[in-house]
Amino acid sequence: MRALIQRVSQASVTIDNQVISEIKYGLLVFVCAMSEDTELHAEKMALKISKIRIFNDENGKMNKSILDIGGEALVVSQFTLSADMSRGNRPGFSSAAIPEKGEILYEHFSKEFQKYGVPVKKGIFGGDMKVSLLNDGPTTIWFDNAN
Repeated sequence: MRALIQRVSQASVTIDNQVISEIKYGLLVFVCAMSEDTELHAEKMALKISKIRIFNDENGKMNKSILDIGGEALVVSQFTLSADMSRGNRPGFSSAAIPEKGEILYEHFSKEFQKYGVPVKKGIFGGDMKVSLLNDGPTTIWFDNAN
């Protein structure tokens, strides 16, 4: 799996001019299931992201996790994280999981993340979403199965 996480002061997902999910302080997590991914990959990524220490402690050091600060997560599916730009100027997405598998792994990741005590809100898998965020830092981290 691939994920792009952003530390945010707030984030929301809007569909058809209606806010369907929103969080305050926490993480916006864009996730993409790749064709070779399994539920184990989703579980490992959920654990890793729940423990990543990218929130400031009382000394201003990135030393706290989302669990430590009592933050929320907004998890949004984003197959475009699989973009391959090795041939020309148009990205290819053939390395992403097929939609049926991608949705299963997206849901599995979200449930696993929640199991660790993170309040999780979600976008709509495959939906035409407008994502709004206020990046805090800015702090943005890229993960894939190799991390």
